[in-house]
Amino acid sequence: MDRRSLLALGLGAGAASLVGGPLAGVVPAAAQGTGGQPANGAAPGPSTQPFRILMLTFRGDTDVERGFRDYFATNDIKVEFVTRDVERDASKVKSILAEVLPSFRPNLIYTYGTPLTLGVAGPYDAPPDAPFVRDIPVVFALVAAPVQVKIAPSLTSSGRNVTGAVHVVPTDVQMRAMQSYKAFRKVGVIYSPNENNSIAIIEEMKAFCAGIGAEVIAQPLTMVGNRPTGDGAEDFVRKLKSQGVDWLYLPADTFLASIFDRVGPAALAAGLPTFGATEFFLREGVGLVGLVSRYYSVGQLAASKAAEILVQRVPPRNIPIETLKRFALIINMNVAKQLGVYPPIAMLNYAEVIT
Repeated sequence: MDRRSLLALGLGAGAASLVGGPLAGVVPAAAQGTGGQPANGAAPGPSTQPFRILMLTFRGDTDVERGFRDYFATNDIKVEFVTRDVERDASKVKSILAEVLPSFRPNLIYTYGTPLTLGVAGPYDAPPDAPFVRDIPVVFALVAAPVQVKIAPSLTSSGRNVTGAVHVVPTDVQMRAMQSYKAFRKVGVIYSPNENNSIAIIEEMKAFCAGIGAEVIAQPLTMVGNRPTGDGAEDFVRKLKSQGVDWLYLPADTFLASIFDRVGPAALAAGLPTFGATEFFLREGVGLVGLVSRYYSVGQLAASKAAEILVQRVPPRNIPIETLKRFALIINMNVAKQLGVYPPIAMLNYAEVIT
């Protein structure tokens, strides 16, 4: 499949290009207005005082957070950051908020991923007395399916004090890119059963595969209570290989990313090509190929929305949830050589190749 064909795949709103490169015009159209009323709890103090942002991370600092912070520095917006990492355990969110909010009193909370965003803001249909943050704006990044997991009823508006940046390329576009690299009849996927975004994406995969006569074999990770574990992850990879899958798809699953140092090598040892939905699987692991949004640019997009809230005083409900305008097809050629599964020559004309 050539570049022109990929661009014609119907990428959806906000996805104008598959080619990597610097993010152009990261500030969305809503930022071009003259502002609006202050968001609840977000009214900034005197201009000489920095805004206060609490950053909640899942697995330490990533390029998403670096992009988020750099946006403010580049635009000379004074911000005081306090960062707390949940160490891959979203259940820590409540205790962190109880510790930080009374003393730090942030103007805005940044959240990484679906579990942390739901832990802070909850679903939009939660009862009014549910213990979620409602009086402080929340801006998320790295949420794959905000509508499906009830962070927002639509991408146009959350209807509340929440907005953010989606990082995942539409599922059908990813599947076609995967098909273009290497045709398949069966696709395996490993996921966390407690992450509703992963379940939603698997349903989209099944719908696409049903249309082309292919099959999706979904393998949930082991759960202990309501938390996933990495127990048996390597066995799950080998099991999928024995079931005849042609690809192992790696969804934008927050917990799965934390154990990819086990899943990736197991797939490589089994001779199973992997297709990643996020840049992490290609940059920091041994994924083969992925059609992704660059983490740094996702952080910048999320920061542009935070700046609208803090500087221009636009209510979060008036700021649409968006994805990037540019995506990147990344191929790890070292992995391709080990697997003996090489991309079509034409694909190299527009892919970023890691060697």
